[in-house]
Amino acid sequence: MDTQQATTVRKIIHIDMDCFYAAVEIRDNPHLATKPVAIGGSGERSVLCTCNYIARKYGIHSAMSAINAQKKCPQLIILPVDMAKYRQVSKSIHQIFKEFTELVEPLALDEAYLDVTDCQQLQNSATLIAEEIRRKIWTSEQLTASAGVAPNKFLAKIASGWNKPNGIYVIAPNAVNSFIHDLPVNKLFGVGKVTLNKLQQMGINTCAELQNYSLNQLTSRFGKFGVLLYQQSRGIDNRQVLADRPRKSLSVETTFLHDSNNNEFLRNELIKLYDKFLIRFCELNQNYQIKSQFIKIKFADFQKTTHEITSNNSQLENFIALLNALKIERQVRLIGIGVRLQPVNDTQQPEFLF
Repeated sequence: MDTQQATTVRKIIHIDMDCFYAAVEIRDNPHLATKPVAIGGSGERSVLCTCNYIARKYGIHSAMSAINAQKKCPQLIILPVDMAKYRQVSKSIHQIFKEFTELVEPLALDEAYLDVTDCQQLQNSATLIAEEIRRKIWTSEQLTASAGVAPNKFLAKIASGWNKPNGIYVIAPNAVNSFIHDLPVNKLFGVGKVTLNKLQQMGINTCAELQNYSLNQLTSRFGKFGVLLYQQSRGIDNRQVLADRPRKSLSVETTFLHDSNNNEFLRNELIKLYDKFLIRFCELNQNYQIKSQFIKIKFADFQKTTHEITSNNSQLENFIALLNALKIERQVRLIGIGVRLQPVNDTQQPEFLF
């Protein structure tokens, strides 16, 4: 990497559509605009993909079971997932992105990173470009999008959620330090309730407090994740925007507050993870064929094991069978489930049970 490339301040935009699936359905059925609306299944085992902001006022959120959601809000309207429609709208939105840069990294149907460092439109202003993208999305699709503008992907993604919905937040290079200083550590990627609890026990609630710890101190306490904590607390993220990168796998995991080898507990946690997995799979930006299913276990002593089977679907029963096959007796601190993927063309549909 030459010196000029190394010192160039990048201009990254993160676009995040506002409650995308629900917004598309409400756009197509305007009488729903004043009602609580969610997208997902309505059966006993079904979960919600997303919901509009009216529904969120009742405490409803994605990955919540449909039954619990309707208990919280009996008047909730749950619409079925229309993935073909959402993919078509997403395709139109991504065409707008390509008007400004070829460096577009889709994260899901409803969000993407854009590197506009070398874009000469609109005076090479990332802020003006983000506003123009939001305007074009509204004009062409009558949907609102929120945007974050920053020197790297980490900060841009945080910024896009700062003024949601239908807002924009800009973190200029000279404002990174002041923004990071008071940022709560629960905003950092990878900081779940277990890690947050450990940080709070150390007296760490903000990035400014996290900066008091050296890289060695953090890696000794958190392993490899300590490197990420060290970098994020200083606003550092050197990842490039990778255009059209296909996924090779998709997985979800959870770390327990207390280690356990109780089979019933582990099974129930796996079922909870499966609900989250369904949401993540639906949010993929293109069609994928499932090649295999796998389960990952991390024990209390941090040793890991995985078990995998060839499969072209994502049935819950297969994940449970994988768990049972491991015959766990040792204390477990983390469990994860996932699938291996390969892209398929637009005329094929993946075999996926929702």
